Amino acid sequence: MRALRRVFTALLIGTTIAAASATSGVANAKERGPKFADDPTTLVDTSIGNNGDGTTFPGAAAPFGMVQLSPDTQLNKYASYDYAQDTILGFSHTHLSGVGCQTMGNFRFMPTTGAVTSSDPAQYGAKFSHDNETRAPGYYGVKFDNGIKAELSATQRTGQHRYTYPAGSGSENVLIEAGQSNGSTYAGDVKVVGNDTVEGWVQGGNFCGETGKERYRVYFSAKFDRTFSKFGTWTDGTLTPNQREASRGTKRAGAWLSFDPAEGHQVGTSVGLSYTSIDGARLNRTAEQPKSFDKARAGAHDAWRGELNRMRVAGGSTADQRTYYSALYHSLLHPSIGSDVDNLYRGFDDKVHRADSTYYQMFSLWDTYRSQNQLVALLHPDKAADMAKSVLHIYQDGGWLPRWGLGNSETNVMSGDPITPWIVDIYNRGLLDSRTSHQLFDALWKNVNEVPSDQSVFRGRDGNPTYVKNGWVGYQNLPGYTYGDSRQAGSATLEYALGDCALSTMAGGLGYKDKAATLASRCDNFTNLWDSGVTSQGFSGFPVTKNADGTVAGDPDPTQSGAFHEGTAWQYQWLAQQDPQTLFGLMGGQAAAEQRLDKFFDMPTVLSDPAKAASESWVTGAYDYHNNFAFNPNNEPDFHTPWMYSWTGAPWKTSAVLRAMRTLFTDDVYGMPGNDDLGATSSLLVFAMAGVFEAQPGSANYIVTAPMFEKVEIRPEHGRRISIEAPGADASKLQYVSSVNTGKGTLHQSWLSHKDLLRSGTIKIDLSDKPTTWGVNAAPPAISQN
Repeated sequence: MRALRRVFTALLIGTTIAAASATSGVANAKERGPKFADDPTTLVDTSIGNNGDGTTFPGAAAPFGMVQLSPDTQLNKYASYDYAQDTILGFSHTHLSGVGCQTMGNFRFMPTTGAVTSSDPAQYGAKFSHDNETRAPGYYGVKFDNGIKAELSATQRTGQHRYTYPAGSGSENVLIEAGQSNGSTYAGDVKVVGNDTVEGWVQGGNFCGETGKERYRVYFSAKFDRTFSKFGTWTDGTLTPNQREASRGTKRAGAWLSFDPAEGHQVGTSVGLSYTSIDGARLNRTAEQPKSFDKARAGAHDAWRGELNRMRVAGGSTADQRTYYSALYHSLLHPSIGSDVDNLYRGFDDKVHRADSTYYQMFSLWDTYRSQNQLVALLHPDKAADMAKSVLHIYQDGGWLPRWGLGNSETNVMSGDPITPWIVDIYNRGLLDSRTSHQLFDALWKNVNEVPSDQSVFRGRDGNPTYVKNGWVGYQNLPGYTYGDSRQAGSATLEYALGDCALSTMAGGLGYKDKAATLASRCDNFTNLWDSGVTSQGFSGFPVTKNADGTVAGDPDPTQSGAFHEGTAWQYQWLAQQDPQTLFGLMGGQAAAEQRLDKFFDMPTVLSDPAKAASESWVTGAYDYHNNFAFNPNNEPDFHTPWMYSWTGAPWKTSAVLRAMRTLFTDDVYGMPGNDDLGATSSLLVFAMAGVFEAQPGSANYIVTAPMFEKVEIRPEHGRRISIEAPGADASKLQYVSSVNTGKGTLHQSWLSHKDLLRSGTIKIDLSDKPTTWGVNAAPPAISQN
């Protein structure tokens, strides 16, 4: 039996350590039941997902920071750090958590001893053991087998290094690679300034190889706390002592600095980053310079302690809490600050602009619009508003809204229309001022109706010509497109319909009645793909991909991927959550839809052996989303499907599926079932364990399910505290909601609006070990009815 099933079995027979220790003695008489952790950072393991599938990184970062300072064990791989490897090549300053293509990994620093003879990291990399690593939010430390100790921390815009060298090891060096990154690199320079500073820049791009045209530049300024006794630079493999400047040749450009061992065996450096200029990097370094490395580490720790306490939990096992808090940590790394301390940023026109608030970048929208966006908006409404304003800047500077923005460039990666529900969710939470709302709506209206003239820069919704005319995206196998909507016409049609439906609510709220009606008329465009003659697994009727003339394009078999992006029609048929009842009508009604969901999740096994269902019946490989009919919890298109039971009259089944899904997440390096995609997968788990989730992106409505902790406390920035109490909650048992009471009274429906959640005070949830009728036929309305 697979390890995941063993984990669930252990949970079933194990004691809930955290709950037992919390109830053994109550320091605060006012606090009843399990206690919240004094310091939740101690429950975070940043190595979770470092196994290659999660593609996370173990290093140091501040929440939403520009800098992610982390070790690299490999180059030009999805994850630049693979837990299975034993050699570190250096510590680079930029990483994206959980992405499925190699990128970033800029400005790699490496401490060495002895003579500097090679610029190749394969030659100067150092062996290490995980036993000699120390990982915590905002800190990473490792002692190499050669005796050098490296420690890393970070502020928002700086990376902080401290290297301790063993006595008697000869020359003590720091090597800086500026021209070779973990992804495509096109240019770079490095310069030794005076006797204690090194500066430079690098140009990268070509993320996932979609257009090959997007580029970003990032700059650094590194100041050391000791003067150099020797220095030199390299271009590719040629090392030149005493040379101050070097440019990238075909592969590398870097510098080395040597320090006199007689002056001590510890070297520190503060590295400022900027996407605007070297001047900006210097400014950021100077403005955020901590008094010492230990002060930087303490500041990063305090920042993360505050973030993790925004949505803290009590009860459950130690494994539950470690898994939860590690997921919450991963959820709050991105989007990343892109502006300097003076609010200058580099726009999508490659010019420097000044924003009136913090400018953010790194928008993995196809992933994050389904889960992570909602978590940020709940915990940090101010940051969510600034992120929406940042997207508006992208439109104003570049002329179009992004789909997947890397630095100051559009990659065109993925498909569909993620930006629309992403922005509408922020708007429907009341977080945008009137001027910003109207400007963003104008940008979205253009996006949902037109196509950029130069699709090599921004592709936008390239399926709009046929979609606007016919109500579906006509399939075209366009040359040069990997992720284009016309090539992913089946899934793109479903994504467009969800986005248009969400946007209709924003149009109505802003008083655009005619535009709201036009958009609302597109809510059910998913019905245009429905083919009642297609059968599979004993069910009839599935979405198919169509050509522009309405004929079926390709193989209509719903177990084959075809023109559905990273999934099949079996998995994508549920992406009509904006109007579940119309979808279920196509399936033959609520009862028939429920039977189809039961098949999708293998409900009999979920109820008899949840871990077995998750590990044997569902899609389990991070990249195994093709050619399958089962639930794929590892990839975003299926994220909302457990909550579709809310509309079938059996909401209790959602809680059962979520308990099974929980077993796929563990508190070790292998504890993430798929790419984290800038916190999207982690955010899904956070909401699932807390007992609330927005299954209809753009609606700002949360469906309530059985929490997996006895206490969940949500403390939004500048908002009132929300307490969720669920006595006896246990993630290792199948449990169901039997009643819900809020500060406003008994909750009979299965959901809360965002506004009602914020005003709910204390939410008391009673749980049952047997299915209940709570919330039956009381699901959220269709989005168009909001």
